[in-house]
Amino acid sequence: MHVLFEEDGGFKTGTILTDGEASLQVEMPSGKRSKIKGATVLLRFKEPAASALLEAAEPLAAEIEPDFLWECVNDGEFSFLDFARDYYGHDPAPTEAAAVLLALQAAPVYFHRKGKGRFRKAPADILKAALAALEKKRQQALAIEHWVGELKAFRLPPEFVPLVDSLLYAPDRNRPETKAFENACEQSGLSAAQLLFQCGAVKSAYHLHFRRFLREQFPKGTAFPALEVPAVRADLPRADVRAFSIDDANTTEIDDALSVTFLPGIGSRIGIHIAAPGLGITHGSPLDGVARARLSTVYMPGHKITMLPDAVVARYTLDGGVDCPAVSLYLTVNEQFEILDHESRLESVHIAANLRHHDIEPVFNAETIAAGLSEFAFRNELLHLWHFANACEGRRGKPSATQGINDYNFDVEGDLAEPDACRVGISERKRGSPLDKLVAELMIVANSTWGGLLADEGVACMYRAQTQGKVRMTTSPLPHEGLGVPQYAWMTSPLRRYCDLVNQWQLIACLSGETPAFAPKSAELFAAMRDFELTYSAYADFQRQMERYWCLRWLRQEGVTEIAATVRREQSVKLDHLPLLLRVPSLPADLSPGQRVFLSVADMDLLSLELDCRYLSTLAEADPEDAADEETS
Repeated sequence: MHVLFEEDGGFKTGTILTDGEASLQVEMPSGKRSKIKGATVLLRFKEPAASALLEAAEPLAAEIEPDFLWECVNDGEFSFLDFARDYYGHDPAPTEAAAVLLALQAAPVYFHRKGKGRFRKAPADILKAALAALEKKRQQALAIEHWVGELKAFRLPPEFVPLVDSLLYAPDRNRPETKAFENACEQSGLSAAQLLFQCGAVKSAYHLHFRRFLREQFPKGTAFPALEVPAVRADLPRADVRAFSIDDANTTEIDDALSVTFLPGIGSRIGIHIAAPGLGITHGSPLDGVARARLSTVYMPGHKITMLPDAVVARYTLDGGVDCPAVSLYLTVNEQFEILDHESRLESVHIAANLRHHDIEPVFNAETIAAGLSEFAFRNELLHLWHFANACEGRRGKPSATQGINDYNFDVEGDLAEPDACRVGISERKRGSPLDKLVAELMIVANSTWGGLLADEGVACMYRAQTQGKVRMTTSPLPHEGLGVPQYAWMTSPLRRYCDLVNQWQLIACLSGETPAFAPKSAELFAAMRDFELTYSAYADFQRQMERYWCLRWLRQEGVTEIAATVRREQSVKLDHLPLLLRVPSLPADLSPGQRVFLSVADMDLLSLELDCRYLSTLAEADPEDAADEETS
């Protein structure tokens, strides 16, 4: 005697060895012996053999139409054996009974299981909805199959045109289009970006990276709302100084300017003048909302997204030939360049000139200073500030700029709407030039002095601290060990950074005797600090990413096939004349940081920003100075 029984949701057969009241010992066709519960037995039979029943029943079950079965069955529960008897018109043979069971089991849309070998036919309305869903699923499967074929042939189906951004950056895996797209990526071995690029949906690798950043950081776009530009205060006293700024040629947000008034017999009075948008933009105003949302200007080669609208920047930037509102720090300095006293003021400062690096550095550099400066505008002021900067650096015991590291300027020519037609030029300049040191030291003095002033007055402020080698934002006036100052608050770039604008509000309130916008331990201040730090870091990562993109573009543009590099660390190098770090797995294991190597440019991918270089030869022994890592302070 054999049995058909149910186990783990499926049907099995076996030959009875022992038959008890509650359980049976059976031998499977495979020879395995098992103990089964009597309640799982659906059918007992003598013929055919246990191993042949299901094999013989399956073709019969395939011939049974579920629609016809559903029409034949009455409402209410029924046993598959009873129904098999009605269906065949006689007591069913074991093979026939098993065929009906398999047919019922295979049609869950038509028949709902209600227990061991028992079923109930689905109500008409439920069956209609289920069949419609099945048809929809079938049509969807056909559509997916068609879409996959089109995508693999690098043709973008029209249904995918409005979904390109979501497929790239935030795929909705419940959509059939996404399923088709991911199947096509898997079958073609291409990434999402590569497949869409091949299909012509991604116009340029530049647009791919830029749109991803905009989607993450500017989901509502980069346009500013129509806002009134705050008027410049007319009651500010006018400073009796001849101030000048020092910036790159493309700088429009000019935050800082300097002045020197020589005091015979005493020394000098050095002025550090910072643009004062905080005098016009008030906390809680619509413009504050704009700045709070952006938190910083975004920089990238050939383009920038400003924190404030252009009209606001134009009104408060320290533009040459204009009287500008400023927060000024005056330092009384003796002939030994020691700071005797300091004073802070809110005032209007006339900016006599905007000096540009490319104009000043050829006549004011380490070599020309050593040889004796020729005559040029602000010669004496710059030389005096240079000596003062050296004295400040010596007192701190820390360098203001990392020596031996280069800054890189990118000049992108052309319309970024057609980035592939643009040409890029990349120039480098050593950090630590006299102009770098001069500006850096004076900004350190201003940020440290004003941070200390607010700390002494008990006014809340956002500080940038470095302790135990870790740099972080904090509302406590902690030391910045890397700069060698007791506290350091970013205050000198209020047109470009929100934390500087917030700190400027606090400083203005302190100097004016007004109530500061943010009280100590302000939850709003903590939130602004946290958001600024995260956003500023994200913007910096994007800037590095876009610099990497333009470096790869430059290599392709110039047809570079071989290039020299300096080893940084294990299997990592920095390419000559480019701010480009990459791993080179083929580097010999015995190379030390600072050693020079020659590489071949094997392959590059602008979509993933990957560059494959191969080791060719070693050029020189290790140079400890060249082994320094790129840093930012």
